[in-house]
Amino acid sequence: MSFIDKQRDMIARLEKIRLIPVLVLESVDAGLRLGEVLATHGLAAAEITFRTPVAADALEAMRKRFPDFLLGAGTILSADDLKRAADRGAEFAVAPGFNPAVVSAAAGMSFPFAPGVCTPSEIEQAYAMGARMLKFFPAEAAGGVAMLKAMVAPYRHLGVRFMPTGGVTAANARDYWAIPEVAAVGGTWLGKAEDIRAGHWDVVEKAIADAAALVRECRKKE
Repeated sequence: MSFIDKQRDMIARLEKIRLIPVLVLESVDAGLRLGEVLATHGLAAAEITFRTPVAADALEAMRKRFPDFLLGAGTILSADDLKRAADRGAEFAVAPGFNPAVVSAAAGMSFPFAPGVCTPSEIEQAYAMGARMLKFFPAEAAGGVAMLKAMVAPYRHLGVRFMPTGGVTAANARDYWAIPEVAAVGGTWLGKAEDIRAGHWDVVEKAIADAAALVRECRKKE
């Protein structure tokens, strides 16, 4: 299957899930416990950011424990990161910025990859390289919903889809979902490392439960 076709398949899956929890994990055990909480509340997806030494191990452990989860890798900054993520069980990957070398590597692997964009020029460059799934980052700092709507307009006919991440919260997720070109949002407010470090699992679980309810509400309206 081609790079573009693989992305389109992934976009279809993201459009069903609508919310991808973005996790910065400091231990494998934390990842597995978060996975249990996510599974309990029906959020069977996660993006494991490759910002910590245990990220790849946590991804692999979660893939084994939760084989039905849609698991991705975030903060993918090189072709080596991309291959390591795929080898450890990631089904898609995202990056904060647009790096042609990483997009090229993903295309060579036919691996679903969403480079980060926040300008029309980046959208055009990524599209020219075959990217159809794009991460709008940092979403709120870059202008939020109004900026994304303005950027989408000239490219709507091309069929690109976006995953806004960075400043998306339970309070504004609905506004992003209301944009037809948004496949899913990245939930950086879920499973915060500081809450896990402090042992505030009640706070973590409440945020995930509330987010799951928000997704269910969204689906009823679609």
